[in-house]
Amino acid sequence: MALQDLTPQLRTRLSRMEKAVGWFVMLAFVVLACGFIYYIYNTAERKGWFVVKATYYTFVRDATGLKIGDPVKLMGFDAGAVTDIQPMPAHQYNYNVYVEFALKAPNYGYIWTEGSRAKINAADFLGKRTIEVTRGIPPGIPTYIFHPLLKLSVAEARNLPDLSRWLAAERVPPYERTNTLVWPNEPLSHLDELLAAGYTNVLVMDSSQTRKLMTGVWNGKDDRYEYYTNGVSKYYLGESDESPPVTERLNKLVSQVESNLPNVFAVTNQLTEVLARGSTLMSNLNLVALNAQPGVSNIVAATAHLDHPGALGEWLLPTNLNGQIEGTLTNASAAMASANTNLTVLVENLNRSLDNLANLTSNLNAQVQANTNLLSAISDAVVHADQFVQGLKHHWLLRSAFKSKAPQAAPSPPADKLRTPKDKGDSH
Repeated sequence: MALQDLTPQLRTRLSRMEKAVGWFVMLAFVVLACGFIYYIYNTAERKGWFVVKATYYTFVRDATGLKIGDPVKLMGFDAGAVTDIQPMPAHQYNYNVYVEFALKAPNYGYIWTEGSRAKINAADFLGKRTIEVTRGIPPGIPTYIFHPLLKLSVAEARNLPDLSRWLAAERVPPYERTNTLVWPNEPLSHLDELLAAGYTNVLVMDSSQTRKLMTGVWNGKDDRYEYYTNGVSKYYLGESDESPPVTERLNKLVSQVESNLPNVFAVTNQLTEVLARGSTLMSNLNLVALNAQPGVSNIVAATAHLDHPGALGEWLLPTNLNGQIEGTLTNASAAMASANTNLTVLVENLNRSLDNLANLTSNLNAQVQANTNLLSAISDAVVHADQFVQGLKHHWLLRSAFKSKAPQAAPSPPADKLRTPKDKGDSH
């Protein structure tokens, strides 16, 4: 049916229905577009598309277990992702593989020129590896800056207003730490010394202004910050500290096991031989035990009644010998008792004698103490007696009685017998 054949009422209703369907389709399209935009925004926010990223790169010996998109760890957290992995040219012998990764804000703030390194660690036992970066330490400086960079002459730098907000963006002179005039990230306080040293220009940055995007990246070769170019500027973290892949470790382990297998087999052969000899020894011991069983039975029978008469003790010591030993011991006991009695009497007599001697000496001591001139009188008497005896020796009547015998002289040799000259001649 053509539209012209419809009544005006039907055409009005149809046009209203068409408008409603049109509005519904338009609303559905708007809702779909909003949902798609929200999905794109959420995905971009989750993956960090709108977050500022700083690019770093390093070199590894082997790219096994690494792929683009792998997370980069910092202090145990996901700080960024790997963005590029490329082999180095064939004529390059120093490094094998170039690895580039980006760190999201604010994680790149932990990466300084000192202490920050890239480490390649094993992630699992299937050969997967991950990149981990370490945070910087003093006296390092941040690798990226967000302050505006300016290159000025020393004279212009001296005329800058409020020098406290202007910081140096280079080390002057470079490569020297002992005679450094200007340190990066420090106020400009040695401009006169720079001018006297012959330096005409200085690189500075305004610390009062902070940009959302990086303005400079540190160049370790020239010891200065360079102007940042998006997509081009990168910071070199140095050669990575790389651990070998798990597969390589397993291969080394398998090779070691294979090299040691002959030794293991030799040890097992020796163990088998030892066990065989042990079995032979046990069988021989069994035979020895069977042969020794009658002797052991006799020993058991002999020692079963040691506490009864007729036991092993009476075999060793017969009855008559036992009686003699008992008699001897009885006599020895009696002799010891008698000797003990006599010794007691002797000790008592000796004790009496010692008491008498003590009384005698005590009386003598008392007399000596009572008569202090007694010892001198006895001494004078001894002296006078000696003088009297010496006088008797010199008296003419008694001198011969005290005369000592003279020592006998040695006998003289016999005199030669007198001979005639004729006899002397005959002797010759």
